[in-house]
Amino acid sequence: MKSKIYEESFVVSEELLESFGDFVAIVRQLRRDCPWDRAQTHESIKHLLIEEAYETVDAISDADYEHLSKELGDILLHVVFHSVLATESDRFTLDQVIRSETDKLVRRHPHVFGDVKVSSVEEVLTNWESIKIRDGEKKSAMEGIPKTLPTLLRAFRIQEKAAGVGFDFPSADDAWEKVDEELREFKQLLGQDAAKDEYEKELGDLLFAVVNYARLKGLNPENALGHTNSKFIRRFQHIEDRLEESGTSIIDATLEEMDVFWEEAKSREGE
Repeated sequence: MKSKIYEESFVVSEELLESFGDFVAIVRQLRRDCPWDRAQTHESIKHLLIEEAYETVDAISDADYEHLSKELGDILLHVVFHSVLATESDRFTLDQVIRSETDKLVRRHPHVFGDVKVSSVEEVLTNWESIKIRDGEKKSAMEGIPKTLPTLLRAFRIQEKAAGVGFDFPSADDAWEKVDEELREFKQLLGQDAAKDEYEKELGDLLFAVVNYARLKGLNPENALGHTNSKFIRRFQHIEDRLEESGTSIIDATLEEMDVFWEEAKSREGE
């Protein structure tokens, strides 16, 4: 028997192996016997994978772990289904998917499965990016960042990738100086008769700088703005509810009336 690189205590149970085998077998049979499943291609269901990923993120944000369990199952279905599709066309197999990812995890964690010593999370991330480039997996540190990511999150990932190969501000304070610089440039442009795309470029530079500062402070700007979005919706819906109670429509209400209930919503939340 081939020796394992991981500790014996982490070996999965026979029940889990059987459950996974049953799951794969069911997907394969659905592909053969269900008209809908049989009609699908990688292209026809790719949007569903994106939807499932967002639903999973929603479950995490809501701390709804029962829902999270179900959504992770849906994502697993997509992994297996795409692998079954690929096997049918002799492109790759589910076994190749698993083995390739296993090898990658071991290779990119030499501090766990090798002799490399690290003393911080930052060193782990630097090693991770360096290994990918050194092993020829990518020619640029910028490769592999999906173009379809939400722009705020994409900026965050771009900066993480650059930092992973040593291109970064020395400290969060230095990053804040860049925020100040970009804010001054944006405010200066506002006093000019510039084209819309010029305003957008400067605003983009400012937002990128804010993301950089947040990252260096250990904050995820996507999560931060997500919390603010949810807070705004919650407070705005309070305005709508209170206006309805007073017999006024949101369409007919004045800004002053809405402001009163906005402040009331803030007060109820302790702000």
